[in-house]
Amino acid sequence: MEALVTMIIILVGLLGIAALQVKAQTAELESYQRAQALILISDIADKLNINRETATCFRITTNTTTGSPYIGVSGTASLSCTASTAAYNTQAVNTLTEIDNLLKGTTAQLSGNNVGAMIGARACISYDASTEIGGNPDTGLYTIAISWQGMSILSTPAVNCANNTYGDEGQRRTVSITTRIANLN
Repeated sequence: MEALVTMIIILVGLLGIAALQVKAQTAELESYQRAQALILISDIADKLNINRETATCFRITTNTTTGSPYIGVSGTASLSCTASTAAYNTQAVNTLTEIDNLLKGTTAQLSGNNVGAMIGARACISYDASTEIGGNPDTGLYTIAISWQGMSILSTPAVNCANNTYGDEGQRRTVSITTRIANLN
């Protein structure tokens, strides 16, 4: 009888350890995806600053209520540019394509699948003309947001980017930053 009670106690302990291990792996994946998103969002902000001549081409998200269009997995944004010279326009399109590929995870593959990014990564870049300084065009705030699919259901993110694309909105993870392009004229 004592041996049976001991076995049950050990079994409950082992099941607890197994459940803890599963939770730890999920938390590790969530943390890794957030770190990737933060690095990528900083990279996008840098690329936007580098392409200041064609910054208007980066304004891909026009509906900030639904967070669309966006680039990345199943992207709906047009990757075209006619804001400046042919060389600058080509550079802007190449930069947007590079960001799109990073979001799709094309930099790393495993068994023919793209695995170099967050699950279902998408980016929204919007512009708020109402924040322009002194009525000077192109001095307003840009909001850059990256969304991806989390592993569990949490609260719905406040920033709208790729809304209703991950099933339950509680599975959508989003990080965002707001930046302003300096007017160097």
